[in-house]
Parts: sequence; C-alpha cells; structure tokens
Amino acid sequence: LYTRHTEYLTSLVGSEFEMPPPGILRLVVNGEIVSAKDFEYDNLSVRMFVEMPTTSDWSSNPNEQLFWVTHTCATKSKNKNNVAHFSFPFSFEAFFKKEDESDVSLPHWPTLYMEVVSVDFWHRYRTEGYSYLLIPSMPGYSEVVCQAWRPVQPGLTSELRRFFIGGFNELEDPTYVAIPSTFQGDKLSRYGFKTETTGSITVKLHCIQQSRAFQDTNNSKQRMWSVLDQLGGYSQQSAIHNVLEAFQRARQRMQASRDTLPTNLITNLQAMTTADSTT
Repeated sequence: LYTRHTEYLTSLVGSEFEMPPPGILRLVVNGEIVSAKDFEYDNLSVRMFVEMPTTSDWSSNPNEQLFWVTHTCATKSKNKNNVAHFSFPFSFEAFFKKEDESDVSLPHWPTLYMEVVSVDFWHRYRTEGYSYLLIPSMPGYSEVVCQAWRPVQPGLTSELRRFFIGGFNELEDPTYVAIPSTFQGDKLSRYGFKTETTGSITVKLHCIQQSRAFQDTNNSKQRMWSVLDQLGGYSQQSAIHNVLEAFQRARQRMQASRDTLPTNLITNLQAMTTADSTT
C-alpha cells in the first residue's frame, strides 16, 4: 500500500522539474504583507508594485502581475501599538540574464514599493506613508520590517487640509522613496525635502532561485560564492549544453540503427570482436 501511494504521488509531481534555459536565473518570490502598525489613522490598506531594474538584465512575463492592493483593515491595539493585520499574499516571477559578461559589478535586484493609505467614514483618503523593500539576493525565508515616511509641507495649512479634506498620492513618482527610475547621475540629493516618520510594514518573503548553474555546481561538488559566479561563463555553458544535446541525439540515432540490424549480423560482429581481442 505504501509503494502504491508513493507511485501515486510521483505521478502527480512528476520526475523532472521545468528548468530555465542555460545562463538564465529564474527568481520566484512568494510574499506576504503581514501587518502595518503605528500609523496615524485607521482603516489601512497597502498599495504596492514591483519594479525591475532599468538594466536589460532582468525581465518578466508580459502577463505577470506586478501590482497589488490589499483589503482595507481596521487597526487593533496590541502592546500599546495600533496594528492592522493583513496576511495578504502575493507572488511574482522574474528572469535574470547578464547581457554583458565583461561587467563584473553586482546586479541590481527588483524592488517592492509600498504605499499605506487610510480611509475614514466620509471616504476621505490619506497617504499614511511610503516604503520600499529590496528583494533579497539570497534564496530562502526572510521577514523584514520596513519603516515608512510621508512628505510634509511647511506650515499649518497642509495639516488642516489633510485633516478636513484628506490627501492622496503625495509623491508624483513613487520610486522616489528609493532611487528614482528616471534618475541619471552619480549623486542624488534630497536637500530641502521634508518628511515625517510614520509607521512600519512587516513583510515576509520566500525567495526561490532556479538555474542550471546550481545543478552543475552540485554535480561537480564545487562551492560558488555568488550568483554571478554560479551564472558565470554564459556562452561557454550554453555551448557545452548544445554539445551534450547533440551527443544525446547521435547516441539515439546509433541505438535506432542498431535495433534495425538483423540479429545474426550483430552476433557475427560480436564474435569477430571477441576473436580479435583473444588473438
């Protein structure tokens, strides 16, 4: 009975996983917006999106969803903190292939941008804070607490407007939380830009990395220290993969040709080979 159950599970899972092409790293991220706490107003929701680096090394499926909005959650007092528990899951998939093999710099990883929004009884929306999270370069589980802030204008008028009317989308470019996607230069100055620390967002991430380089590393029992090392030599790795595939095709053709030969001819050839080896 145990053997039959094992065979049944094997038939459901399959014997092989789908592998990405040579020289490509597949990144699968299964995340969760756990909670948000210490924000000024109640009834919170989180709007978030994933931005790929501006370089051509990263890509994603055109049909891949990279924008999410959580449900609206009321806060609950916990250890003198107002906490909104979301438990909102999200996932996405991206692919990395280094186009310039001569570039030895570390790759930039996708970034998760978040905006916390509140809504009251009169449907007045307010931006409670912005934050971002850089996707970890190491696979596995991680839990990160992201601190949030929001822009503040000088004077009392802006605070009165926020209280009576509300305020939404205070940043024209949400990527300004980290390094703006339109920024070109060596130094980014935020001098004169006033902000206020608000609350924090707790995020859980399960990152999965898949590449043929990892399999080759395990087979050769060599230890690699970085993703670039594991994906190093893309053209050489692709050439080796093509040679192995050609060898497998040639071997299959030889096997098919041998199966079509008469049985007595194969027996005579084996006898002649044995006689030559004895002499």
